[in-house]
Amino acid sequence: MRLRIALSALSAAVVLAAPLPAHAGTPKLGWELKETGVTARLRGLSPVSRDVVWASGSGGTVLRTVDGGRSWQNVSPPGTAELQFRDVEAFDARRAVVLSIGEGTDSRVYRTEDGGRTWAETFRNDEPRAFYDCMAFFDRRHGLAMSDPVDGKFRILSTEDGGRSWRVLPPAGMPPALPGEAGFAASGQCLVTAGDRDVWLASGGAERSRVFHSRDRGRTWTVADTPIPAGDPARGVFGLAFRDPHRGIAVGGDYRPDQQSPSAGAVSRDGGATWRAAGTPPPAYRSGVTWLPYPPFAAIAVGPSGSDVTHSGGRSWETFDGGSFDTVSCTRDATCWAAGEQGRVARLTLT
Repeated sequence: MRLRIALSALSAAVVLAAPLPAHAGTPKLGWELKETGVTARLRGLSPVSRDVVWASGSGGTVLRTVDGGRSWQNVSPPGTAELQFRDVEAFDARRAVVLSIGEGTDSRVYRTEDGGRTWAETFRNDEPRAFYDCMAFFDRRHGLAMSDPVDGKFRILSTEDGGRSWRVLPPAGMPPALPGEAGFAASGQCLVTAGDRDVWLASGGAERSRVFHSRDRGRTWTVADTPIPAGDPARGVFGLAFRDPHRGIAVGGDYRPDQQSPSAGAVSRDGGATWRAAGTPPPAYRSGVTWLPYPPFAAIAVGPSGSDVTHSGGRSWETFDGGSFDTVSCTRDATCWAAGEQGRVARLTLT
């Protein structure tokens, strides 16, 4: 599928170095790498604006830029070098919350209110069977984090004060998990929100891949099967993106590079109640996905083997880059970023 993006629309979705001449051909997307000065694998990403971006990853790493990626500050919390910060949610240049994954006390949440100069540990998991994977916020105060099943159900952690304190929600409203079912802490996108109350949770590792949906900030949930390949601990839905409470995209597959598994992409138009397989899915495993701010049916998916774009709301995908990224996200002021292995961070460009 050719890239049919009107310049007037896409220029609002990506950063342009200069206006295209009138005779320019089909616009092409690309990634402009930014030097971060680290080699950590960055699976957490939270761009706030075209200037302010936070990223997090292995080795207890947390990075911040306030000048559009020209320079990066290592603002990692002290004493966390053994932790894996797989998700970060930032509110502005000063305030951010990071989630570390792992069994037992390795699952923690830290918050900063001064741009990373100091951090407060606001949650440390005391349930040895819990393993927290992702977190997501509805607004600056209300957010959730999700753990793999405990006693047969996914566990949901809730905050109402911007991550300063957390409590485990009652499990009664959560459907039972399948044997072996879990989330994937690959991109910070196994738990996503849209609007001020809707939240979705992605799963895999079981006989079927599924997406859970709550309309009341995590208190009660429904669940639906997806066509994303499953039946193996390494397969399932790895990343979700909802443009609004109705239109959603799911990506995933098998994260093992030596597996010739089917490529994976699915779409929903009813808030995740039903899912349909993409007619032309991404060609390989993808861990991250995000909607472009404009045009309305455009989105980007990323993974270790490349990046893809859709202009049909996820029904058909086309690869535009072969570099390795794990996660991708766009800002409200129409700047898109990706992050991944070896400290790779890049900004989306149009040429």
